[in-house]
Amino acid sequence: MTARILAEIDLPREQIGSNPQHLILGLFSDYWFDAGEPLPSAVLVALLGDFGITPVSARAAIGRLARRGVLEAAKQGRRTFYTMAPTVARAMEKTQRRVVDSGTGDRSWDGLWTTVIFSVPDEQRRVRAVLRRRLRFLGYAAVHDGVWMSPHADHEQTVELLESVAAGKATVLRSTVTYAAGAGDPLTAWDLDAIRAGYEEFVAEYTPLLERVARGHVGTAEALVTRTVAKDFWRQIVSSDPELPENLLPHGWPSRAARAVFVRTYDSLGPLAEARVGQLLVEHGAPELAARVGRRTSARAPS
Repeated sequence: MTARILAEIDLPREQIGSNPQHLILGLFSDYWFDAGEPLPSAVLVALLGDFGITPVSARAAIGRLARRGVLEAAKQGRRTFYTMAPTVARAMEKTQRRVVDSGTGDRSWDGLWTTVIFSVPDEQRRVRAVLRRRLRFLGYAAVHDGVWMSPHADHEQTVELLESVAAGKATVLRSTVTYAAGAGDPLTAWDLDAIRAGYEEFVAEYTPLLERVARGHVGTAEALVTRTVAKDFWRQIVSSDPELPENLLPHGWPSRAARAVFVRTYDSLGPLAEARVGQLLVEHGAPELAARVGRRTSARAPS
């Protein structure tokens, strides 16, 4: 379940900010992660409305998530309330930590590569697609068909992924590279030019926004939407970055500067975005729940 859910929410870049199912899970994770109570469906529809999602599309997305067991429904009179299923909440928590903590670790390296070798039968193509997507999210890249490598990937998460998707034949190794030629060199497995461009684009897009926030020129609805889109943009960048040791990276690598902009964006928009969720709870007949809204920050502990 965990691997399947994570694969489904790991959407391609072109769907950032527009896919209603992705948005619902992200909003739950960012603002309703520890409330212990379900949210009214009318509030979920209103939240998606801020992103330009029509009520019809919003209700359809909620219904699909509920039918798949991603959301759990509860009735109170004529009103329907929803919360994330516990397994989904745990999966989202892992994704949150991977996204927000990216770039905070020690980039020193012992020279050992973590290598995953796997073989999945053709009749299990769905499993193969999930596995590849999740390996990429964990920081791996394909060096050969069925051979994925990373300098920093978490061993426990790697094994958990392989077990959760029942990945046919699989082996995990920690070793040095004694010979590599052409595309067999693991350092060529990542498109560093594209990763650099992503970081630079993030800085260029959100630095002007921070100036507007500082002047008090961003409202609550804009803050909610912008913060969500910024986090998804950041997720796409860091999902492709293996966080190579600094001595292996090109000069002037922009990840640190970009992370500083992400942290300031995510944290400075947090109070305004949180207020927007509270406003919609009040507007849609659930003022008693407004005090339960929380917000994530770049720190490990939610506030």
